[in-house]
Amino acid sequence: MVARESGTVRFFVGEKADAVTCLSVIENHVPVGATVLYTDEWSGYRRVEAELKVAHATVRHGRDDQGRREWARDDDGDGIREVHCNSCEGAGTALRTYLRAFRGVHKDYLKYYVATYEAMNNTKRINSGLVQRMCYSKRQTQTNYT
Repeated sequence: MVARESGTVRFFVGEKADAVTCLSVIENHVPVGATVLYTDEWSGYRRVEAELKVAHATVRHGRDDQGRREWARDDDGDGIREVHCNSCEGAGTALRTYLRAFRGVHKDYLKYYVATYEAMNNTKRINSGLVQRMCYSKRQTQTNYT
């Protein structure tokens, strides 16, 4: 999950990557009415707007009826393609590159590697707050992704 305005990145490690888990993460971390959730058209996101009351816009990576693919879209006509999920996909790619250096991570410890990467990614300078957070595991919970 990437906050568009602040650039803060959040990663979630779970047992499953299914619709129920996805909706749970969205419900617990995306404020209702405060933001728009931009995703691709994975079927797991279909209930976001109806059940969670979170504004939701999608891009269609697969081909439409005319054979076109969509990667980003300008819905309001201002010349900025605001509907895309490139930021989140890029963040996932960067995490995968970071983990590759370890040549395999045991699933019991994956959450620690991901938390370390998330902390380093969101903190542009190493400071006492980052060191304290990493040493004492006092993770700050951020809920306002606007």
